Amino acid sequence: MPELGTPELSPCLLQQPERLKARLREVPAEPGCYLMRDREDRILYIGKAKVLRHRVRSYFQSGGGHGHSPRIALMVRQVCDIEFIVTDNEAEALVLESNLIKHHQPHFNVLLKDDKKYPYLCITWSEAYPRIFITRRRRDRSPLDRFYGPYVDVGLLRRTLAVVKRVFPLRQRPVPLYRDRTCLNYDIGRCPGVCQEKISSEQYHHGLRKVAMVFQGRNDELLDLLRVQMDRYAERLDYEAAARVRDQLQGLDALSTDQKLGLGDSSVSRDVVALASDGRLAAVQLFQMRAGKLVGRLGYTADAVAADGSPTDPGRILQRVVEEHYSQVEAVEIPPELLLQHPLPQQALIHAWLQERRGRRLQLAVPQRQQKADLIELVERNASYELQRAQRGAEQQQLATEDLAQLLELPTPPRRIEGFDISHIQGSDAVASQVVFIDGLPAKQHYRKYRIQSSSIRAGHSDDFMAMAEIMRRRFRRWAQAKAEGADLAQLRRAADTALHTGGLNDWPDLVMIDGGKGQLSAVVEALRELNLHEELVVCSLAKQREEVFLPGAKLPLESDADQLGLQLLRRLRDEAHRFAVSFHRQQRGERMKRSRLSEIPGLGPKRVREILAHFRSIDAVQIASPEQIAAAPGVGPALARQIWEYFHGGPDSDPGSEITDLAS
Repeated sequence: MPELGTPELSPCLLQQPERLKARLREVPAEPGCYLMRDREDRILYIGKAKVLRHRVRSYFQSGGGHGHSPRIALMVRQVCDIEFIVTDNEAEALVLESNLIKHHQPHFNVLLKDDKKYPYLCITWSEAYPRIFITRRRRDRSPLDRFYGPYVDVGLLRRTLAVVKRVFPLRQRPVPLYRDRTCLNYDIGRCPGVCQEKISSEQYHHGLRKVAMVFQGRNDELLDLLRVQMDRYAERLDYEAAARVRDQLQGLDALSTDQKLGLGDSSVSRDVVALASDGRLAAVQLFQMRAGKLVGRLGYTADAVAADGSPTDPGRILQRVVEEHYSQVEAVEIPPELLLQHPLPQQALIHAWLQERRGRRLQLAVPQRQQKADLIELVERNASYELQRAQRGAEQQQLATEDLAQLLELPTPPRRIEGFDISHIQGSDAVASQVVFIDGLPAKQHYRKYRIQSSSIRAGHSDDFMAMAEIMRRRFRRWAQAKAEGADLAQLRRAADTALHTGGLNDWPDLVMIDGGKGQLSAVVEALRELNLHEELVVCSLAKQREEVFLPGAKLPLESDADQLGLQLLRRLRDEAHRFAVSFHRQQRGERMKRSRLSEIPGLGPKRVREILAHFRSIDAVQIASPEQIAAAPGVGPALARQIWEYFHGGPDSDPGSEITDLAS
């Protein structure tokens, strides 16, 4: 069903059989690329095909996704239009698909799981002075920004970045520390002074390209380049610049010593790709070897089950990894040799594509013996360890949800669990958090933050019960409205349990956990009773002091063991909700404290506040000034001066919470 309160949008093609048939007849039987769009004209998926008509028809032949994997079935149910681009041959289609995916980054083109497990290194080339930082999110960024990774060894990545920032003068802060002068980083040579533009954007980009070579595995090229540059400076008698380059060379030598592992055959640079699979999940490892040394190890996970439920051919998984990885890297990052564990279904086509991207010859091989086969075996062994770790994590989370179901006497293990917490200081800057665990793991894309809106909760007056009740009313308001309009909540809940549901109400939790005791739980149940949802929702609370679990209406906590997996899962949920709430509260408090107290006085706008501060130099001077002295400031008359004076001296407009500093958890 459409989201409540929004206009009805055009239906998808599955809901218009005649339009779907007509659209499929228009697709030509030629090679090319196809683009699936949703009702808001966003690109859902981009694919290539040797015969466009056959490939596009295959998505709709099984009734809208019943024979597909959940990912593809969800995509098909949202398709409202199909576009296609015809090419001369399949090789051109492969290149076009890579360029389109890189530019548009459609959501459903992510075959490799983005579970935020491994971090990437990002360089924001789209900015005048690019930043370089570690991130676990690749979406919602400019196409000009570059990502390197994902990196399996997070500690090594952080150490590498720390060394790079120590060796090369780089932008150290996302925002300047001072508005009109440089900070200490400039004085000690860690930053070239980008905040005051002491270096041009072109010069900074040029220097940062050297840094990018480190994360492209091109350390040897960079060392040779720096040696030539150092000699050139020395010939010009510019010994200070030569010394800076010498320090960079020494730092890179130390970095290479820490980072590299010799594996013989020092004359060739190559990538080695292998996987390990249990028939359900595949762990893929990509070893980057430059001049015979291991300089990077990238990790991926992918589904090992085909659309019809049969195991996916390992070569097909490797091919998708190769396509996705090398479509995201620069041409200089593609090595002259690529070793694979299994042959690819379209190996000749992939080989031609990689050679075209690289601009030079490339060898693509599946070694069977001697040293190269040993490299494949080494990478496969690392992939098997990664697969075992992924399996252990999945089994542990499944046992935890099953134990929680037994503890709370639920018919099935809860898949979506939501946790709520309140944070404030004596009622000031009161906020709430909503965190979501799916299958026992944090799903941060579903986290929500709330500012408490009740006028009764303010500085000097806190009420956690009222705040928690307000959040429950706001969180489940749409569900209550749907029930009041006659919707079948049982049917909506079943739809929300599957990834194929695309309506507005798809966030029904199997369990709601409140951080608090019986008082908070009673307030929540009363709020749900007002919404007429108290019989549908499963709610519990977890008290901090004794780690006790309470259910609605029960006088005593549930009997539980502190070490049982279900209770540990609830504690992780509670701690995450508390962390998220506290961080949001600190953010709100910090923003409020940054604002001048003058801005809280009615009738004072930003311009007049600046004029008053320019006249008195500080807030303390305004506070001790008389009404007559305040009235002498530019733009302030006697009436406004009296209002400002009363604000600071306990008059009718004074701030009742200005002196409160006690901390309430």
